[in-house]
Amino acid sequence: MTMQKMRILFSAFMIAAAAYALPAQAAEKLVTVTGQGTMSVAPDTAMIRIGVTSQGKTAKDASDSNAKQMTAVMTAIKNSGIAERDIRTSRLSLQPQYENKSGTTRLLGFRVTNQLTVTIRNIATLPAILDRAIAAGANEMSGIEFVVSEQSKLLDQARDAAIADAHRKAALYAHAAGAKLGRVVAITEEGAPAPLRPLAAMRASAVPVAPGEQTLRATVAVSYELTQ
Repeated sequence: MTMQKMRILFSAFMIAAAAYALPAQAAEKLVTVTGQGTMSVAPDTAMIRIGVTSQGKTAKDASDSNAKQMTAVMTAIKNSGIAERDIRTSRLSLQPQYENKSGTTRLLGFRVTNQLTVTIRNIATLPAILDRAIAAGANEMSGIEFVVSEQSKLLDQARDAAIADAHRKAALYAHAAGAKLGRVVAITEEGAPAPLRPLAAMRASAVPVAPGEQTLRATVAVSYELTQ
């Protein structure tokens, strides 16, 4: 092997060794912090699940009774200003009811449950809508969910605050270490939007509701370069 070839091989080895060492060296010059940002906002939309449960000696009796009662409930909800697109059937069931006595099973009748999911875009009207639905014959309600309709836009504000919080923390660490904060090399968002807030209770007339506030939270992990 000639001297020139040995020099070429040695140079190639040194370049490869330097490239292999770069990630470890770069990692030593990074600071990674977690930033958080929050936005508190009152929900502006409610979703209720409300319906009618009826019983009858026969399946037809139970179904006819339920249909009549449910029609009255739907009419009351629509007359409260709710658009048809915001009313949908979410549950419909027909079940036989049995009595087991002294080892003998006897058919007592049938139960029909018809449930609606109603989106109310003006929370201020929620108590009146519930009152009217109950007065019209609704006797079954499985819950209420309060929702923030513009959640994406509000989360963007929380994300801005999270990045600012991360930058503040990273600057403190850099200063304490006698270094300067360089460019951002990585950003990772963690967590998920705040869940819907459920309430489950069937109230009497003059229904009191309290949507309160929801806190939307954004959490980010940010890595910065450290320079001298």
